[in-house]
Amino acid sequence: MAAAAASRAAGRLLSPRLLIASRHLQASASEGSARDASTSFIHPAAVVHPDAAIGQGVTIGPFCTVGASARIGDACQLHTGSHVTGHTELGEGCVVHTGAILGADLPGRTIIGENNVIGNYAVVGVKCQDLKYKPGDECFLRIGNNNEIREYCSIHRSSKPCDCTVIGDNNLIMGSCHVAHDCKIGSNNIFANNTLFGGHVIVEDCTHTAGAVVVHQFCHIGSFSFLGGGSVVAQDVPRYTMVAGDRAELRGLNLEGLRRNGFSDQEIVMDSS
Repeated sequence: MAAAAASRAAGRLLSPRLLIASRHLQASASEGSARDASTSFIHPAAVVHPDAAIGQGVTIGPFCTVGASARIGDACQLHTGSHVTGHTELGEGCVVHTGAILGADLPGRTIIGENNVIGNYAVVGVKCQDLKYKPGDECFLRIGNNNEIREYCSIHRSSKPCDCTVIGDNNLIMGSCHVAHDCKIGSNNIFANNTLFGGHVIVEDCTHTAGAVVVHQFCHIGSFSFLGGGSVVAQDVPRYTMVAGDRAELRGLNLEGLRRNGFSDQEIVMDSS
């Protein structure tokens, strides 16, 4: 509903100066009703390649760029100066804020699911920072649904054609976090500002990091765990536990996190045994 309201507002305020998208996806046989239901609005100062696939009810603001191989789902909003390039798919209802860059002109693909919010100047789906990557190799990133990826985050594609960087659903990734190549991030996680994951890290579900946490490559972070602020994690973190320090050490069960996630006192006692 918010996306639809935004589209209607944009139509009222900017329609005399907007370039109506050349591709009208017909919602019915009637041209008039199709225009009401499916017209996308593209600001005259935006650069949208004619081969790009633009869904229904999309709003593209000034100074945006959309590449030839991009696919923008229904009801997406691209705010001023955001960019979608390369083989990048953006699911329905996504919001891309000012300055964000999605995808890159590389072999492979970036797939972003539905109802994701990409914050200001985030960089999502670009080449990894790994010397194993060979120019010309395909590389991949797949992001699920309902994630909030805040300002200045960086999320990189895989380092090899046989692998993929993966982020699940319903994650909150706060400002300036980094998810490196080939990471596997589950669902319902909260990563506070400046959390940094090295390559090939596995994070299960319902974990929580405090600010300025660093996780060494190839580490495995178990579900319902908590990583204390400023921790340097160089070993695997067991499920249900709390770790902190440089280098991070086990501090006991993540009692508060377990209670917040609906574990009963009896279940917590069983887990501790």
